[in-house]
Amino acid sequence: MSTSSSGLLNTAGIVVPKGAHVVIISTEWNAETIEKLEASCKKLLEENQVKYTVVTVPGAFEIAFCIKSYWEAHKYKEDKPNAFIALACVVRGDTPHFDYVCKAVTEGVVQLNLSLPVPTIFGVLTVDNQQQIDERTGGVHGHKGEEAAITALKMIALKNSFNTPQ
Repeated sequence: MSTSSSGLLNTAGIVVPKGAHVVIISTEWNAETIEKLEASCKKLLEENQVKYTVVTVPGAFEIAFCIKSYWEAHKYKEDKPNAFIALACVVRGDTPHFDYVCKAVTEGVVQLNLSLPVPTIFGVLTVDNQQQIDERTGGVHGHKGEEAAITALKMIALKNSFNTPQ
């Protein structure tokens, strides 16, 4: 994602438009993990003076519907989002449910990125156990909440550069 070779996140040189707005869609499932992802996301957005709104959905399967509905309700308003961040944590269990949910949320985010005029960032952990969660929420694999926020900033800046005369 957005981790530098030193392992630190880098926001230097990222220019987002004044008043940029990110909508974070978080799930109720695995609340402790989602709280960590969301807190780091919010912190990074605040540090970069980007407004955000948090919307909670029951589970990962509902993320795509929520994002599409939010966009439709806000696309002509002043507070329309410049990006969405999908935050969820799906933990493998004993049934194929994990595979169905992971495939559906991944395909949903892909479809949103192809159909909406703003990016949707994939901040979904798909893990086997608590150790993998810990490694991705501040452990050896960094913090995926921060990475999702920095990716949103980079995508907003990239999209904005397409609209700016060179």
